[in-house]
Amino acid sequence: MHGFDSASPMPALSTVFAADGPLAAAIPGYRLRPQQIEMAERIAAAIAANRVLVTEAGTGTGKTFAYLVPALLSGGKVIVSTGTKTLQDQLFQRDLPSVRQALKLSASIALLKGRANYVCHYHLERALADGRFQSREEAGHLRTIARFAKTTRSGDKGELGAVPEDSAAWLAATSTRENCLGQECPQHKDCFVLAARREALSADIVVVNHHLFFADVMLRDDGLGELLPACNTVIFDEAHQLPEIAGLFFGDSLGTGQINDLARDTRYEAIAAAKDYAPLQDATRDLEKAARDLRLAVAAENARFAAAQLLPEKDFQQALQQLATTLADFCRHLESQAERSEGLGNCLQRALELGARLTRWRDPDGPDASAQVRWVEVFSQALALNLTPLDVAEIFRRQLEGHPRAWIFTSATLAVGTDFSHYCSELGLDQADTGCWGSPFDYGNNALLYVPSGMPDPNSPGYVEAVMEAAHPAIVASGGRAFVLCTSLRAMRLVHGLLKERFSRDGIEFPLLLQGEGAKAELLSRFRSLGNAVLVASQSFWEGVDVRGEALSLVVIDKLPFAPPDDPVLAARNEQLKKAGKNPFMDYQLPRTVISMKQGAGRLIRDESDRGVLMVCDPRLVNKPYGRRVWQSLPPMRRSREIAEVRAFFATAAGGAGTLPE
Repeated sequence: MHGFDSASPMPALSTVFAADGPLAAAIPGYRLRPQQIEMAERIAAAIAANRVLVTEAGTGTGKTFAYLVPALLSGGKVIVSTGTKTLQDQLFQRDLPSVRQALKLSASIALLKGRANYVCHYHLERALADGRFQSREEAGHLRTIARFAKTTRSGDKGELGAVPEDSAAWLAATSTRENCLGQECPQHKDCFVLAARREALSADIVVVNHHLFFADVMLRDDGLGELLPACNTVIFDEAHQLPEIAGLFFGDSLGTGQINDLARDTRYEAIAAAKDYAPLQDATRDLEKAARDLRLAVAAENARFAAAQLLPEKDFQQALQQLATTLADFCRHLESQAERSEGLGNCLQRALELGARLTRWRDPDGPDASAQVRWVEVFSQALALNLTPLDVAEIFRRQLEGHPRAWIFTSATLAVGTDFSHYCSELGLDQADTGCWGSPFDYGNNALLYVPSGMPDPNSPGYVEAVMEAAHPAIVASGGRAFVLCTSLRAMRLVHGLLKERFSRDGIEFPLLLQGEGAKAELLSRFRSLGNAVLVASQSFWEGVDVRGEALSLVVIDKLPFAPPDDPVLAARNEQLKKAGKNPFMDYQLPRTVISMKQGAGRLIRDESDRGVLMVCDPRLVNKPYGRRVWQSLPPMRRSREIAEVRAFFATAAGGAGTLPE
């Protein structure tokens, strides 16, 4: 398949990774790392034996090449699933072609994203014909997309930089699983999604992301069920994200956004095929109002509630009932017109499915009720009703059985210390082999872990102010060049406001950036180019962010990232663990916090020459017995409690050596 001469044997991994080997010759800046070779050998053995392997590799190990080389040399069909579209694009556009070229292989590679990433000819045409836009800008974006659709080979919106990723025009120009007409679509033969799938089915290496893997492959949801059976190896990079994503996909969700999408799509279809039936247009508006009223029935924002907290509330109960009644009326009107076009028929199927989800959510005694938690998530403009399984291990384990193949899980953060039992038990990987490799970077000389003394309890009223007071001198010492990572949006906004006041008062001119003031990629680009900026952010900057060099020299973490105790999913899981005779804190919450801390700490040292200070403001790291488990899982940095040592670290090339109490 890869074009090898059968007479010439596969090269040994030690040869491939050698200082004078093919990777070194083809890839600028390549360095020999013993950890990388060991990891690659373990992965190659797991692929050959169709085993499950869970691996952690610290920053700088080069884990991407450690799994790509054995995957390419294995000669089988491989799915590589990543946590983000950014990493997906990097693998497809840069890493895979580089390794393939270095090894002189002819393996075919394909990139497959969720359908919302590809222009849909049918919906684009409908939107252009309808001609109703929220703004002139949106109309311009849609025309730009229409020109792009005529010239692009892939239809991937990632290739069209001229239209922002969050432009509303993309909603009108792409399809969703719900509104795709499938084989009934008049544009079926030109479909970009189907073309991408055909390529994926015939390719040797397919790069997907976790959401697509679960939606398409695990749930056989999108006609991609044939991709997994043909595959010999599945590799999950950024595998620490899997338990949460699995919970999302093995559960059920109904959002006001889905209801609004259904109303909008029905309106488009009715204008085209049932213009003479006015009640359907009225029904779409009624449905949008019912969705809006459900959101307004909860007076909160960016919050999660157990169903039991909200159901007794009269406003919420009435809004829920009103939505059910309105959706049933909507279905009746739609049913009377559904045969007039494929589009209206599709809208009816979606409406019935949303109605069934609403019924399931409202039924406390439904099947699997005891194994699921019912909860509500409220955003600024939307609301979602969720059913989440308390345990995904059994469901996930079933997916691993059947056709023999290798399953490789890798990330920089999966273990607590060197113990993988928490991660493996979450996903039901009872028989997995494990491997753990530390970072080759010199943390001892290049990094300092600073825990300021005299900090109050993290739950005390003035804690956020104390964080700012402690962080300010460290930020001044580092000359800006800092991330301040907060565990909540509220703390993030408060810290940003306090720092702004203090900078203004003291005449400090470090540029101060705030998550949400622009797209993530744009903020990072500004942060890098400014060179002395301070970025205040929350969870979305804790992982998948790579700032090398001096632009990032200080990472401040406000407190240990424990999930809020009133989180409905956490509370239900804790209850379940107690019933099983386990300790929810030690067996579940603490391991998750350690893995999250390792992600945040991982932002600091991204290169061999990087130097910096990790400042953790939370006193529990030092004064609680479990704090030791947290800091012992972090890279081996020197430790200090004195701001003077932080100043000395930044003032000299060496930095001072301090210690946290043992």
